[in-house]
Amino acid sequence: MKILVTGSAGFIGSALSIRLLDRGDEVIGIDNHNDYYDPNLKEARLARHINHHNYTHYKANIADKNSLNDIFVKHKPDRVANLAAQAGVRYSIENPSTYIDSNIVGFGNILECCRHNNIEHLVYASSSSVYGANTTMPFSIHNNVDHPLSLYAASKKANELMAHTYSQLFNLSTTGLRFFTVYGPWGRPDMALFLFTRKILAGEPIDVFNFGKHRRDFTYIDDIVEGVIRTLDRPAKSNKEWSGENPDPGTSLAPWRVYNIGNNNPVELIDYIELIEKYLGKKAEKILLPLQPGDVPDTFADVEDLIRDTGYKPSTNIEDGIRNFVEWYRVYHDVDQN
Repeated sequence: MKILVTGSAGFIGSALSIRLLDRGDEVIGIDNHNDYYDPNLKEARLARHINHHNYTHYKANIADKNSLNDIFVKHKPDRVANLAAQAGVRYSIENPSTYIDSNIVGFGNILECCRHNNIEHLVYASSSSVYGANTTMPFSIHNNVDHPLSLYAASKKANELMAHTYSQLFNLSTTGLRFFTVYGPWGRPDMALFLFTRKILAGEPIDVFNFGKHRRDFTYIDDIVEGVIRTLDRPAKSNKEWSGENPDPGTSLAPWRVYNIGNNNPVELIDYIELIEKYLGKKAEKILLPLQPGDVPDTFADVEDLIRDTGYKPSTNIEDGIRNFVEWYRVYHDVDQN
């Protein structure tokens, strides 16, 4: 297939591009190379696949409607994986306009391009943050998600609603993937694993929010990518049993679906830090702090629908994932084992 991947220099987008190329697909990558975090890391990720004979790269912004449409028209992709977005919960409190531009305007442009270019299936990144104030565990796609706690979460919920509208009006097959705390080699420097590793090695104290008591359903990058591919290969279909009298938030009469992609095994933050210490061989100096605005105490993914529809369940255990990250970090940053 010919697949367009947005955010192709990003953590997930780059890993997905490599997997698609490895199985023989043609990939058209789009990334704006912004400086939300070190652009050198994005360039290093991209260097792993930019010279592949089946890969074409564009430095472009999905908020630029004309540039995006030109790429669609020129390459005529079969399917689209939209992973481009402004990420980060706390940054959305400080810089809300960037989330409107990328996550709302940009996603609207993606939908329009899919609509007018006969795209078979649009898969896009949503987030576990859409569950917001929900406290029923594990989080299910069949739960109501109308109480976000950050603009980032609201933008991802908006994406799901926008996609549903296009599925309903234009019979565009769309699938939203609610990712749960993605981690692993080549990850984002603003995420806890990267931050903690860097500071522990530098002998700097780490901020431990919610006094280390909150739990996250940490999901390894390879599991996320496998989940994206499994869903990308299965265009969303109508749920013929859907009823407006008892509406199911996770399915629709339209060809629209959402799935959780999580490890289905929450880990307490303090235990997570202990594993980082174990594989670094160095103890952390911890500053215990209350929960930050916009954060939720716990995340826990119900993945039964993903298993039923794709035959796949994320399975990488946290010890293996953190060990792999630490090994990669030492090589990438040329950090001695001792």
